[in-house]
Amino acid sequence: MWMRLLLAVPILFMTNAVHLSFETGLPGLNIANILFGLVLVCVLAGGKKYKPLEGRGAITIALLLLFAALTFGFLVAQLSMPIDLMDDITYLKNLIFYPLLYFLYRRCGQDLKGTRQLIIFVMIVAAVAGIEAVREGLDYGFGAYSETRRAAGPFGVDYSSANRAGVFYAMFLPMFAAMALFFRKQPMWRLGALAGCAILAVAIMATYSRQSYLIALVGVALLLVRRNVVLAMIIGLLMIPAIGLLPESVTERVAETEQQDAVGGEKLDVSTASRFEIWGGAVQMWQEHPLGVGLNRFKRHIGDYVPAYAGYDAHSIYFLLLAETSLFGIGALLYLFWRCLRMGVGFVRAVPADDHEAKALSLGFVLMVIATGLGNVYGSPFFEGNVMSNFWILCGLMEHYIALKKRGAQAVEPVPAMAHAQRIAQRFPLAARIAPGRYTRPD
Repeated sequence: MWMRLLLAVPILFMTNAVHLSFETGLPGLNIANILFGLVLVCVLAGGKKYKPLEGRGAITIALLLLFAALTFGFLVAQLSMPIDLMDDITYLKNLIFYPLLYFLYRRCGQDLKGTRQLIIFVMIVAAVAGIEAVREGLDYGFGAYSETRRAAGPFGVDYSSANRAGVFYAMFLPMFAAMALFFRKQPMWRLGALAGCAILAVAIMATYSRQSYLIALVGVALLLVRRNVVLAMIIGLLMIPAIGLLPESVTERVAETEQQDAVGGEKLDVSTASRFEIWGGAVQMWQEHPLGVGLNRFKRHIGDYVPAYAGYDAHSIYFLLLAETSLFGIGALLYLFWRCLRMGVGFVRAVPADDHEAKALSLGFVLMVIATGLGNVYGSPFFEGNVMSNFWILCGLMEHYIALKKRGAQAVEPVPAMAHAQRIAQRFPLAARIAPGRYTRPD
């Protein structure tokens, strides 16, 4: 029980690090590192009890390949533009640190009940984070849209963190939606999942993150199609007139994507147009530096290609890795997403159709992976700890959970045959006498 509580602490802390952080006084060491180290020591001290149920993890090779690409980018940076070695080492450490949570939580050593509780706790933390954004949205009001009145929840102190908050909520929305759609004979859980859907949907609206609107719609639409194509079409038709019920500020924000110029022609808004210009600069950067400009060097180089956006972030993890780590980095990232997706599909196929809980969690996880990939197209929160840490934790927990399910199914497989033999022995006593090894009467 104490280990389960210890494993729950990082789940709560990582998402709420902005609220719960404090200085350790040691350079490069924060509370997240300390918590990780504490859990790691307990896992290692537990020995075989915390050994992974399956050998190599489904995404182990993909993660190691990504770590190699990041290390390659670090070396390129030191050779091409050495600036501050300790700062670059700390940057590399932060990029690698949070994905390591996957390796830790797949070794959690919990039984099925404990693993399920940790997965549900991840969902609760996401819902509570959504409530904070809903509260901010209500405080700001859903009147006219204003860039400085966007909810960021626990992901930052002002509106500048609203996009990453929206991505986080859009990532977890499919998990709640899958529970609401596929949980059967569990009305209380379905009710709780519906409440989670409502909280995260309003939280996404409060962030005014247009990419998150799209991600949420794609995730829910795919789940509805998976549940019932006819149902999906009916709900889709009902949603068309329901758009008019959305707050005016939300529809105003979506409409900002395209604006009219002075002569009435259509043009993209400044935010969208700036991203296309920055991405074009990133491609030019890679073309001039086929090995990449090096890790943590994008902001220092982008002004050479797009002077108006000197010092800006890439606003896309894909273009960022292309520019900094070349094709090696972006290839490793795409392979990692592919392996995560394959892992989720494997979860779906591994559980029997009548195990509605495991089926719902597995389907939700698949859509969560897709949402995570989409969430990094228009931004780059992939290495943000408070956004991605619980994703990596969930990867490890789901792998452990499905492995437990597989073992449970194998353990109970012979039981029906034995029960059938005992029923034959009860009804035909002579059969038990003729073949005592096959038909044994129960005591």
